[in-house]
Amino acid sequence: MPSALRALEFGGANMPWSAGAASPPYAGITDARYFAASEYAMVDAITARIIPSDDTGPGAKEAGVADFIDHQLAGFYGRGQRWYMQGPFPEPLETQGYQAPHPPAELWRTGLAALEQHCRDNHGAGFAALEDDTQDDILKAMEDGEIDLGSTNAAQFFDFMREMTIEGFFCDPVYGGNRDMVGWRMVGFPGARYDYRDFLHHNGAAIDMPPVGLMGRPAWTRQ
Repeated sequence: MPSALRALEFGGANMPWSAGAASPPYAGITDARYFAASEYAMVDAITARIIPSDDTGPGAKEAGVADFIDHQLAGFYGRGQRWYMQGPFPEPLETQGYQAPHPPAELWRTGLAALEQHCRDNHGAGFAALEDDTQDDILKAMEDGEIDLGSTNAAQFFDFMREMTIEGFFCDPVYGGNRDMVGWRMVGFPGARYDYRDFLHHNGAAIDMPPVGLMGRPAWTRQ
């Protein structure tokens, strides 16, 4: 490529990146919050039933999944800033993704409010105060579309809660979830290491290495 054209395309302000610089992940480096205290308690209880702590290991509560969801909804993701959010809004096919008219943060807020009212009307207490078995029954009914949450599609809302719970359990800790890398330790994932070439031909054997996050070490601290 002629040097003049190369300079025009790749020089100065036209460079898509700067050496040694990067935009850090949004969540995990700020104290932005979205949920009110009562909403946070609900989310903490819901995610703890989706991925409970058991003999396999710690669950969503120990992994700080509610913090991950809180951070995500407080930022551009919660606003649906990078999504196409215009109508129409049909009932989604199994092959389609999110189709609701609400951005994620609004869906969580309206869905949690409707679920809380349902619990108080039918069980005499808010979701977070109910017994584990009752919470499980409610979430199963949501999954099966057997609960009427008014303008919120219960089955779609449950699918969204489950998806974000899984994301928060297995994300890099820099995003606020997977605290102490409990999700990665559970499945034996060594994390975001620079080079795996020495392990390409391990024939399925477990890689006995402690996980490392994007910040470079398991016990990363905010600078």
